[in-house]
Amino acid sequence: MRHGTRPAHGRTLAVVGGAAALVLLAATGAQAEGKGDVRVTKTVVNGGDNVIVGTSKTIRFPVAITIRDNSGVKGLTRVSTFYAYNALGGGFAEWTGATCKKKSSTTSLCTAVMAINPRWIPGYSDADSNKTAGVWQVNATVKANDGDYWISDDIARYKVKRASKLTTAIAPDKVAKGSKVTVTGTLSRANWETLKYQGFKGQSVRLQFKKNGAARYTTVKTVKSGSAGRLSTRVTVDAAGSWRWYFPGLTSTARVISAGDTITLK
Repeated sequence: MRHGTRPAHGRTLAVVGGAAALVLLAATGAQAEGKGDVRVTKTVVNGGDNVIVGTSKTIRFPVAITIRDNSGVKGLTRVSTFYAYNALGGGFAEWTGATCKKKSSTTSLCTAVMAINPRWIPGYSDADSNKTAGVWQVNATVKANDGDYWISDDIARYKVKRASKLTTAIAPDKVAKGSKVTVTGTLSRANWETLKYQGFKGQSVRLQFKKNGAARYTTVKTVKSGSAGRLSTRVTVDAAGSWRWYFPGLTSTARVISAGDTITLK
């Protein structure tokens, strides 16, 4: 284990994660054990959105777990979430608490709150933590009023993504119609080992344009990011408007759209 700030031993740990969360309804493939008829029937992570982790801001997100038992639901006794393909389990986020709301005599909706502080990440494992970006799973132990309990594994899957940034610049920004201009930018993403953003090379990034008065941007061309995530291309200006870059994202990396940079005609 590498040295670094991380959740204290003895706490229940979890790992976070943009595409929408995958909701499993009492997944038959999940390993589970316990006693009695208490069961998880539905789990939704972060309201169906992905969890995006950067380099400094603590991220908190809900895991809403619907539980059913014939005697009524007592609550959650454990919640964890981590990279789905990590055979060892465990992770670098923390279960910070839960509340339950009774929906009927047999069913309750219990919402666990998870938190992750990026400062925990570098010391959490000897492996490269960036490789854990992608698909994550949720495990939970639930308890009923009559003492029934169930240890439920893999009750939901979702994605944890590294946050990304994208910039745009145009030079010159005032030209005659039909002139060529250079549009540049930089694509970068969070490095969870260094806790800094670094250029993201070799990615397909779309250059988009919106003519003054138009309702939306349209894609003009696609450009590969070069060294240090740099973007550069030449375009012909036929109208005044705004140019921007758009990166659709990956399983491991959040989608991002740059702010628009305007160009005017002489």
